Amino acid sequence: MIKKTLGLLILLLSGTLNAHTISGTITNQDNTPLSGVGVYNKNTGNYTYSNNSGAFRLANVTINDRIYFYSLGFKNKELLISENQLDTPLQIVLEEAAVSLDQVVLVSNINAMSSFVNVDVKSDPVKSSQEILRKVPGLIIGQHAGGGKAEQIFLRGFDIDHGTDIAINVDGLPVNMVSHAHGQGYADMHFIIPETIDNIDFGKGPYYADKGNFNTAGYVDLTTKKTLDKNVVSMEVGKYNTLRGLGMLKLLESDDDNAYIASEYLISDGVFESPQNFNRINIMGRYNHKDDAGNEVNLTASHFQSKWDASGQIPQRAVDNGNIGRFGAIDDTEGGNTSRTNLLLNHDKQLDQHSRFKSKFFISKYGFELYSNFTFFLEDPINGDQIKQKENRTLIGGESSYDRTIHLENNSQFRFNTGLGFRYDDINEVELSHTMNRKTTLEQLALGNIDELNAYGFFNINYKINRWNINPGVRIDYLKFDYENLLTTAYDQKSENKLVVSPKLNAIYQASQDLQLYAKTGIGFHSNDTRVVTANNGERILPLAFGADIGTIYKPKDRLVLNMALWHLFLEQEFVYVGDAGIVEPSGKTKRFGVDLGARYQLTDWLYAYGDVNYTYARSAEDPSGEDYIPLAPDLTSSGGLTFKGFKNLSGGVNYRFIKDRPANEDNSIIAEGYFVTDFNLNYSWKNWSFGLIVDNLFDTEWNETQFATTSRLFNETEAVEEIHFTPGTPFFARGKVSVSF
Repeated sequence: MIKKTLGLLILLLSGTLNAHTISGTITNQDNTPLSGVGVYNKNTGNYTYSNNSGAFRLANVTINDRIYFYSLGFKNKELLISENQLDTPLQIVLEEAAVSLDQVVLVSNINAMSSFVNVDVKSDPVKSSQEILRKVPGLIIGQHAGGGKAEQIFLRGFDIDHGTDIAINVDGLPVNMVSHAHGQGYADMHFIIPETIDNIDFGKGPYYADKGNFNTAGYVDLTTKKTLDKNVVSMEVGKYNTLRGLGMLKLLESDDDNAYIASEYLISDGVFESPQNFNRINIMGRYNHKDDAGNEVNLTASHFQSKWDASGQIPQRAVDNGNIGRFGAIDDTEGGNTSRTNLLLNHDKQLDQHSRFKSKFFISKYGFELYSNFTFFLEDPINGDQIKQKENRTLIGGESSYDRTIHLENNSQFRFNTGLGFRYDDINEVELSHTMNRKTTLEQLALGNIDELNAYGFFNINYKINRWNINPGVRIDYLKFDYENLLTTAYDQKSENKLVVSPKLNAIYQASQDLQLYAKTGIGFHSNDTRVVTANNGERILPLAFGADIGTIYKPKDRLVLNMALWHLFLEQEFVYVGDAGIVEPSGKTKRFGVDLGARYQLTDWLYAYGDVNYTYARSAEDPSGEDYIPLAPDLTSSGGLTFKGFKNLSGGVNYRFIKDRPANEDNSIIAEGYFVTDFNLNYSWKNWSFGLIVDNLFDTEWNETQFATTSRLFNETEAVEEIHFTPGTPFFARGKVSVSF
């Protein structure tokens, strides 16, 4: 026994003595430090990333280990470690190259698929900020109110509406609006200029301790560019009196300090018979500072405002009997206006090679006014059923987090991440009114002030040993809800508060350099509207989501990636505030399970293909069979594309999105028709000029972008009718684009 113990100690000591730590700095060919570059030991599977100053440190390295340096947009570099490199700081220079799938290494981090999907993003740039969501495999979006309203989102068998079950952030700024005038979790991304988007990070399921409210079906984090490579000015012109101008200009450029301003202006009459008169303006300014002490500061200011008219959702019977065309309207006085002004400060401090401190603070001023008419003359046969939803909001929040990695013996490391934060929404005069012709207020149905606070803390651990990465975590959220009813003569204010604990556990097994297996489980939640919480005296108002995933990512070749996941998600009883009617509706327990399949293939240096297929079984857990369908929950979706870049002076691509027919009501007696739509773009570059053609719906498919089973009555009808009401999808829509960079 003693001999065995001594032998083991000698073996451990030998491994410790032979293992070393390498360090150094990574730059590009212009000697600019590169952050976020992956440093991967092919022999042991250990990995790290360069910090804000381009510095890196990798433990447990021995002679003849192969160290791999990789980052999107740069040629991969491999280094065979010799004895003299173990004690000498390394100077690594990466050469720029076209984005390629082989620039991503499969490592055992929690969301490896995000790295591969970013190849999709950089190979086929998006045309709108909302379209970036379509890059998330299995996520479908649709617009049904003119283009100024947030899109409807579908993911993993959820009709997420405008964001109830997906948490969306941009540079750490939350997009979702709690207790919104139109719908809980309302996520309007139109304040983002698409050309400024640099990176997308996403995760499906409620498995991430640093993600809180609305992270049930998943989350999406967008990162925008910190600096500009070049100045860019562009102009788009297309059908339906569409015009879009873009400018992105450097204001400051030096080794430590950079600043730029980006602006966008868009006008369009849209495809409908009644012109949308749509216009939107975006302005964003960013200042970036880096220094040798490991500090990085980003200060971002932006302003967005938009106005539009809309033709709304139309009943199928009105089109079938010839009263209106597919692009006609029953009430063309719908529409609205909205604005958002943001100030965001991000600070990242690299304390040493093993630890970093991050903090952020944000403030937003937000305004919203929307006019809709879903039932036409059902409630008011004389004046119609048009409603107004309005609010003015101030959003304030901040977060600080600390991250530390401890390298242990025997090829293992321990990393923990902990943080504290808060978010406070001050929402004034949240209104629901019955209106006529967008001018006359007939009756105020609801009016009040909302104050909502969410304070939280999280603790995350990553323990990596040999081929395993074990990631337990926990999150604690405290929520306080206050609602003041302004329609009562007496003072009427109600307040509730709740605490929710959300444990998580993820495990990743790196079977080889080319194969990753993972299992994830956790509890998440989405808060209900403050008006629901106070109306129900705080009972059952933080519905929990219980999720589990098992899956694999396989990279059989440097340029081919395959992925598969089996998943399950269960949601508790909840109450839903229907903003369009000002009422509270109970919704029972639901269950969902499904499978996600995906493939990405870099056929050549310039040709790239990707595709995803997603199947979901979604049902109520309480209703009898045959009456347990979840309205509008998609069961089969798919998206993909073929893109080319760097082929002589040409670039472009073709992509598709598909959604199968799905039930529009609980007994599947009304069907929302599916669709298959194809888009196309082509660009030609000459010197610093670029000439492009963008085509939406290349084959002019007749499709319904959004659909609802709605009970409505037209002006001359004596009885109400329940049937599909839809917003028609865009027909063939071509735009030309000219850009110049300097």
